[in-house]
This record gives sequence, structure tokens and C-alpha cells, in this order.
Amino acid sequence: MTKDPAVPVFGTEQVRRARYAVAAVFAVHGAVTGSFATRVPWIQDHASVSAGQLGIALAFPAIGASLAMPLAGGVSHRFGARTALRGLLALWTLALILPALAPNLLTLCAALFVYGACAGMSDVAMNALGVEVENRLDKSIMSGLHGMWSLGALVGSAAGTVAAHVGADARLHHTLAALLLTVLGLAACHRVLDLRSAPGAEPPPRFTLPPKSALVIGAVGFCAVFAEGASLDWSAVYLKDVMGSSAGLAAASTTAFALTMAIARIAGDRVVDRFGAVRTVRVGGVLATAGGLLVVLSDGPTPALCGFGLLGLGVAVVVPLAFAAAGRSGTNPSRAIAGVATITYTSGLIAPSAIGSLAEATSLIVSFGLVTVLAFGLVLGAGVLRAGDREVTVSGVPRPAPDRSPTGN
Repeated sequence: MTKDPAVPVFGTEQVRRARYAVAAVFAVHGAVTGSFATRVPWIQDHASVSAGQLGIALAFPAIGASLAMPLAGGVSHRFGARTALRGLLALWTLALILPALAPNLLTLCAALFVYGACAGMSDVAMNALGVEVENRLDKSIMSGLHGMWSLGALVGSAAGTVAAHVGADARLHHTLAALLLTVLGLAACHRVLDLRSAPGAEPPPRFTLPPKSALVIGAVGFCAVFAEGASLDWSAVYLKDVMGSSAGLAAASTTAFALTMAIARIAGDRVVDRFGAVRTVRVGGVLATAGGLLVVLSDGPTPALCGFGLLGLGVAVVVPLAFAAAGRSGTNPSRAIAGVATITYTSGLIAPSAIGSLAEATSLIVSFGLVTVLAFGLVLGAGVLRAGDREVTVSGVPRPAPDRSPTGN
């Protein structure tokens, strides 16, 4: 293969260090999400909003991310991947402070708009660098990186559980967490690959329509990410409002969900390598459906807590396998992967607001009934991920087709 002179050459040891640096970035990113999710009940009470109003507010991260995510490629193109990630990640960690400061619905919506915009741009930047490191190592690492995100979310939610249990003010909690995570994130960014666009190179396109193959694969990813987003943002509220649990136990539901997701993602490569993508997702769908049923049929907080754990276990590896299937489908793997990413990200961003709106019209029990139905969709739709299987694998999950642009677009 002819070497592209525009692609920087890095030593093996440098790429390995970059792998661990990107993994740390993923963990920091996840820790912000976990920190926020556990204090949603406190933020709801502080802003004096109902479940329906909270659902409206939680739509604003989706709006902010949708508008801002296309800008991430241009930022990386202009400033280089390392500098872009450093700035975008710092904006994301510091944005954690904003929602807890909001005294009413209007300011909460504004805070969550900025929160979502920062989340989306930093997410694009770190995933693009993760793909680049994976290509240079010539082996799959993306599942492990997403596992690190889950571990970060677990640590953040565990700290949030403790803060909620002792009745700590979320404004103080999130300010301290944001400052600590900003320092850790900046330190991690120091060792990521310093990729830059070639002189005179055109900026990456801001939008591309997904091919038909990505739509079916993305539909499976949509189901999994919807369940993930709903559980992360609403599990604590569900246990507090529906089950009548304490604030500490309610926050622990987010921790249980993040814990099972982290374990499943770390072990996911070996499981897929042994059983294949279709069987893995089908069994995961059964577990997630069982978890959803446990949540909606429980008459106490402990079974519901276990149900959220099963939901996390069941949906954990679906998204990496959806990306793998997209990369092996059609004639344009990069475009298919981008299409699946758009669908899955959209699902995660709209899930919290959709759950809140449905809860306002009916109840949170009905909302998680919808989550259960979508979880069963994994059982029915697992076959479309057959393209993610291959006869020879490194770690059980095929790598996406190499993409050598610094932004990964």
C-alpha cells in the first residue's frame, strides 16, 4: 500500500502511549456524564420543575449537540487533533457546573444546551482520535475505549451516589468534580496523537446522508442507545418518585447500570469472538428485556435496581457491533459508519426528553415500558448485525475501514 505523505508517522511506543491517553480521555468524558446523571433529582428539585418540564429541559442537550457536533471536524482541521481535543474536553468538563446552577426551567434549558454542545463536540473529537490510534495499532481497541467511558461513568456516578447520600449541594459537588476532571483531562490530552491536516487540505464535510444499509443497522443501535440514555438520566428519578426510595439508593441505580455496562464492554470482545455478533446481541436483548420487565413490574426499589443492572448488561456491546457491521456493509464503509453514528447519537440524545414527555402524559412506568419494548427489538433485529461477524478476528470486533483523515470524518 502506498504511504500517504500527508499522514504523520509515529513510533510504535508513541502510538501505544496515545492509546492509554485516549482511554483516559474516554474515562474523563464518562465521569462527567455519571456525575450529572446521579444528581438529576437534585437539579429537578432545585429548579422546581415537574417530570414533563424536566423532559423538555433534557431535550436541550440533544439540540445543542446536534447543532455543535458538525463543528468538531472543522475545529480539529484548523487547530490540529490534540489542541482541539484539549479545548473541547475542557469545555465539556467545565460545562458540568452549569445545570446545577439553574434556578428555573428557562435557565436549566440554556445550561443543558451548552452542556450538550460541549458533550457532542468532545465526543466526536475523542472518537476520531480513537479510530486513528486503532488504525495505527492494526487491532481493535474501540470496545475497550468505550469500556473506559463506562468505567469513568461508574466512578462519576459512584461519587455522585455518595454526594447524594450525604445530602451534598450539587453546585458544590459539580464544581469540585469539574475542576478535578478538567485537570485530569488536560493531562491525558498531552499524550494523544498530534494529528494535523495537510497544508491546503479542504475542511471535512459537515453532513452526509447515511446509506440504506446504515439505516437498518442503525435501527438496532437506536434501540440499545435509547435504553442506555433513558436509564442513565431517569433511573435515579424512577427509584425516587415511583419506588419511593432514598436519594442515596436512587442514585445507586445509575451506578448499577454503569457498572454492568462497564463489565460487559470490557469482556465483550472475548464473548463476541466466541459466539458471534448476532448471538451476542440476541442474548443481550433477552437480558435487557428481562431487566426492563423487572423495572416496570417491581413493587420495591431493590428489584428495580437489579432491573437497571440487567438493562446495562444487555445493551452494552450493541453499539460497537453496530459500528463493526456498518464497516463491513456496502461499498462505502466510512459513510455507513458515519450514518450509524448519527442514528445512535440521536437516539441517546432524544431518549431522556422522550421519557420525560411520555411520563408527563402517562407515567414513568409506561415510559420504561417503551424502553422494554425497544430492548426486545434487539432480539428481533440482531440478524442485521451479521456483517459484524468475520471468520478471523483479533479481538472479536472487526475494525472499521481505515480512515486516515485527522478528524475521522
